[in-house]
Amino acid sequence: MENKFAKRTHLVESSETREILKVTERPEIISFAGGLPAPELFPVEHLQNACAAVLKEAGESALQYSTTEGFLPLRRVIFQRMSRIGINTNLKNVLVTSGSQQAIDLCGRLFIDGGDTIICLSPTYLAAINAFKTYNAKFVEVDMDDEGMIMEELEKKLIENPNTKFIYTIPDFQNPTGRTLKLERRKKMVELASQYNVLIVEDNPYGAIRFLGDEFPPVKHFDTEGRVIYISTFSKILTPGLRLGWICADEGFIEKYVAFKQAADLHTDSFAQRMTAKYLELYDLEEHIHKIKSVYKERCTVMLSCLEEFFPKRLSYSKPEGGLFIWVELPENVSAEHIFSEGLKNNVACVPGTLFFPNRTSRNALRLNYSNMSKEKIIEGIKLLGEVLHRELQKETTFLDSKLTVN
Repeated sequence: MENKFAKRTHLVESSETREILKVTERPEIISFAGGLPAPELFPVEHLQNACAAVLKEAGESALQYSTTEGFLPLRRVIFQRMSRIGINTNLKNVLVTSGSQQAIDLCGRLFIDGGDTIICLSPTYLAAINAFKTYNAKFVEVDMDDEGMIMEELEKKLIENPNTKFIYTIPDFQNPTGRTLKLERRKKMVELASQYNVLIVEDNPYGAIRFLGDEFPPVKHFDTEGRVIYISTFSKILTPGLRLGWICADEGFIEKYVAFKQAADLHTDSFAQRMTAKYLELYDLEEHIHKIKSVYKERCTVMLSCLEEFFPKRLSYSKPEGGLFIWVELPENVSAEHIFSEGLKNNVACVPGTLFFPNRTSRNALRLNYSNMSKEKIIEGIKLLGEVLHRELQKETTFLDSKLTVN
C-alpha cells in the first residue's frame, strides 16, 4: 500500500535519548543517561492519601472532562509559585499542560512557520530540538561559556537572522550542560529581544532544584512587554509520571495556546491535576523539594569528586549548582558516540553530546546524569567510564604519535 504520510513526517525521528534508554534498561547497566529524577524520592504514600481524598471528596468530577485552562485550585498554586520567584502575573496568564513537553510543542504550533529561525544555545535540550524540527524550523546556535549564553554572540545572530521568531533558553542548570545564565545576561537577553522584536521562550524545569550558590530571578522577571513565555513543570519537583506542566504568558498568547491545546487533547488529565492540588493542600511541597536538593547535592558532589579522581586530566566538565546534569568535554578528536558504545560494553551508560546540537556541530562531549543513581553506583560507574576514557585517549595518543613518526 502506498503510504499517505504528510511531508512533515520526514522531519520527525524517534527520540535518540529514548532509544538509548531502552538499551540501558538492563539491570546490570549503571546508567547516567536519562534525565530521570530519583524514584525513591517520589512521595508515594502522600500521593496515595491525596488520591484517596480526591476520589472520596470529588470522584465524579475528577473523572470527568475538564476545562482546557486547568483545574482552578492548581492554577492558583502555580500562580503563587510564579509570584514568589518574581514573575508578576495573574491566573489568566496560567495554562496547565500535559508536561512541559506539550508546552514546548505548543510553542512550535503557535509561532513557527516553515523556515523560521529559532535561536538557541549550543548545545540545547534535545526534546525541544525534536519538537521544533516538526515545524521545519531553522536552528541558529549561540555559543555559551560558564555563565551561560554569550550576549555578544546572541546579538550578532539576531542581526544576521532578522526572521527569528524566538530565543529558546533554559536559564537554570541547563540541559545538557548544567550551566546557569548569570543575572546581567538575563537582563541583557530581554533588552535584545525587545530591541530586535523577538520573543523569548524560557524553559525552566530545574530552577527550584538549586543546592549551591545565589538564586537568580527568572528571565521573565525582567519582561515588561509580555514577550517572555515561561514554561515549567512538576516533573522534577514532584513526579514526572503525572505529566503536569504549565505555561505562564501574556493573556493574548494564552488564548491561542488554549485553542491549540483543545485541538490536541482537550485538557490535561483531570485526575492528575486534582490529585496534585490535593497533595499541595495536605503537604508541604517546599519541604519535599528540600529533600530532593539535599540528595542531589550529595550525588553531584560525589560525581564531581569521582570525575576528578578517575577521569583523564585532559578533560573539562561543568560544575553545576543545581539541576540534574554534568557536561563533559572530550579532546576534539574523540568521538562521544564511540565512548558511549565502549561504555555500554563495560555496563555503564551516558548520552553522547552530539545529540544536543541541533545542527550536529560537535561530536566530542558527554552528558552525565547524577540524580538517578546511588552514591555507590556513581562511584562504580564513573570509575568504569574513566577506565574506558583512559584507554581511548591512550589509543588516540598512540595514533597521533605514529602519524608524527611516519611524517
